[in-house]
Amino acid sequence: TDAMIVTFESSETGELLMYAETAKTLLEIVGKETGARGVFTQPEMLPAAAKLQRAVDEARRQMAGAPEPDDEEERQKPPPVGLPQRAWPMIDMLDRTANSGPEAHIVWEAAADF
Repeated sequence: TDAMIVTFESSETGELLMYAETAKTLLEIVGKETGARGVFTQPEMLPAAAKLQRAVDEARRQMAGAPEPDDEEERQKPPPVGLPQRAWPMIDMLDRTANSGPEAHIVWEAAADF
């Protein structure tokens, strides 16, 4: 299931593809079930975007407080791709779609529940 792709489709912004593992993390933050199909209705979008933004802010605070690695090899490694990089396309999609009118919606689909 790690490599399974979840496709988010917005009535406003087109498609957003992400691995199920990432999609599951983001959907759990906003309190959504991670079924093979789902939907964000227009009234759910801005609160969901705000929850993701708070989680991103918290992740950034934790990363800022992380100690510098002692080991030279660890310092050479690129930082892990964290929540901020993974969440922003979803936050952007939620914000832009929410502001496009009452009929706006986002649906997602995957090969199976994740």
